[in-house]
Amino acid sequence: MPDDSARLPRARSPYRWVIMLGALAALPAFTVDMYLPSLPEVAADLGSSASFAQLSVSVMLIGGALGQLTIGPLSDRFGRRAPLMWGLALHVVTSVLCAFAPNMMVLVGLRLLQGFFNAACGVAAMAVVRDRFVGAEAARILSRLMLVIGVAPMLAPTFGSAVAAAAGWRWVFGVLALAGVAMGVVVWRFMPETLPAERRQAGGARGVFAGYRTLVRDRQFMALAVIPGLGQAVLMSYVVGSPFIFQEGYGLSHGQFSVLFAVNGLGLVLSAQVNAALVRRVAPIRLLRAALAIQGVVAVGLLVVAVTGGGGLIGLLAMLWLVLAFQGLIPANASAIALSRHGERAGTAAAVIGAVQSGIAGLVSPLVGVLGGDAVAMSWVMLAALACALAVLGFATPAYRKDGWVKLA
Repeated sequence: MPDDSARLPRARSPYRWVIMLGALAALPAFTVDMYLPSLPEVAADLGSSASFAQLSVSVMLIGGALGQLTIGPLSDRFGRRAPLMWGLALHVVTSVLCAFAPNMMVLVGLRLLQGFFNAACGVAAMAVVRDRFVGAEAARILSRLMLVIGVAPMLAPTFGSAVAAAAGWRWVFGVLALAGVAMGVVVWRFMPETLPAERRQAGGARGVFAGYRTLVRDRQFMALAVIPGLGQAVLMSYVVGSPFIFQEGYGLSHGQFSVLFAVNGLGLVLSAQVNAALVRRVAPIRLLRAALAIQGVVAVGLLVVAVTGGGGLIGLLAMLWLVLAFQGLIPANASAIALSRHGERAGTAAAVIGAVQSGIAGLVSPLVGVLGGDAVAMSWVMLAALACALAVLGFATPAYRKDGWVKLA
């Protein structure tokens, strides 16, 4: 693995860069979260079932996985700005088309495309971080970005609920289109190209496949790429199941559900900032292995509460908050370690990480609806995903072996 850390700036990331990259990375999440409070109304308005309405959320993640695999190599070949601008433009187009969807089948198809195109945002944000930082510093910057990304689950449902209440759920997509336009203007004016021509990958399709082949053959890279995906499956299982569990099952209003979502988003933000402080003194791999193990134990507690009903709604929310809070310590550390192994093709590596993350979450999260759509189903899916993540970290990397973590530090 080439050591290019010497040419990377070590200074603290400017505040405007953290905000700009965080906003880019948050756009796909915002596209999901603004829509959540409207899911029951969308299902009723388009004459569809709750599980099919949930599919309109999950399919966007699958589209995101495919989009990242396509856009990542393009960003290594043509730079970060051009693929990002095209992705934002097509996000705007698909958002407008979603607003006029005549039925659920069309909406699901458009959401697939929407996820494909705005995948450019996540790829660009991660690749730009890797263009400038490595190792623990990259983990710190990614954690700071989580502060901005965490605003999405805190504000988006409330904002989306207000928009839907005032003008109908279709206008939620109109607002998302405007957000894409605004981000396009910001990128055009304030984001310079961070990948100079001499560092770009050449070779066309053959070079793309060669890059993917190199990454896929790196067992530890792939293990570290899978872990954020399983973590995202935990998060998305909550995202797709929570509107029906808490609004229909427990009778919470739109406003109460939005507050609940904001409180859980706050847990993610706080843990991400704790991680950003800790990585200055503790190796990212040590934080990752400890946080993942503790999160798994807490998920067992969540399942027990869901099955027994112990503590009622408050007990369920408390355990859920703890499970989600530990999520803030997982993706940034795993992604930073993985990216540090392949800095020469950061866009492609970021695409693989993002694609695996979106693909696993998109495939796993619908199981909540398939298994019944209640709190027990959600808890089982979350626990199973965390058990798989622990197994991957334990068996495919030396993280839990005696002094093995040093190899990944």
